[in-house]
Amino acid sequence: MAQSSIEWTSHTWNPVTGCTKISAGCKFCYAEIMSRRLKAMGVEKYEQGFKTTLHEDSLMIPYTWKSPKTIFVNSMSDLFHKDVPIEFIQKVFKVMKENPKHTFQVLTKRGDLLAKYDKQGLLDWQPNIWMGVSVEEKKCEDRIDYLRGTKAHIKFLSCEPLISPLPNLNLKNIDWVIVGGESGKGAIRPMKEEWVLDIKKQCEIVKVAFFFKQWGGKNKKKTGRLLEGRTYDGVPQAQTA
Repeated sequence: MAQSSIEWTSHTWNPVTGCTKISAGCKFCYAEIMSRRLKAMGVEKYEQGFKTTLHEDSLMIPYTWKSPKTIFVNSMSDLFHKDVPIEFIQKVFKVMKENPKHTFQVLTKRGDLLAKYDKQGLLDWQPNIWMGVSVEEKKCEDRIDYLRGTKAHIKFLSCEPLISPLPNLNLKNIDWVIVGGESGKGAIRPMKEEWVLDIKKQCEIVKVAFFFKQWGGKNKKKTGRLLEGRTYDGVPQAQTA
């Protein structure tokens, strides 16, 4: 686990690393680039590069953190990748359950598998487990329906990298929306301000927490994260058991 520079979390925990591309938002995947870099540096955990790899030894890490943390689970992978056995996913859920002082944020692009496991009663949802799906363009909106049908206590959308407008989102039973532009060397798909403002307005109408992460681009520090002159750091209200 490590401290994170991701604006909407504080730490990352990667019991799984590696993934495969599934939609347009994956085109310039930062995790793939970082995995290659870490492999080249000789970091043992990334000796398989970006091949989906389970790390049993990482499961104990959250138990060692004594003060409450906000933790992004698998920033370098997708917990619901087809190559991650349900038995391992259940081990991750067990760790999250046994560490209620922490808030765990799980994000997937594989809403169909998430929904399948949830429907089968295989996921032990706790109030400190926040579940999200990536919705980078209109054709990915079916992921919201998959998420909405789960028993997760807090449900959120990550609209990053936002590569198309998302008008008329169905935000029923959604607690949080994060918006961000594509960043890094391959950031060639700019995000338009009107897309962001429209999503913000949709959130305001139905009282969903709105978080604006960044404009992105090749130099995200330069473009910053101000929207109409201010930052938007909305977060959902944590639920209790």
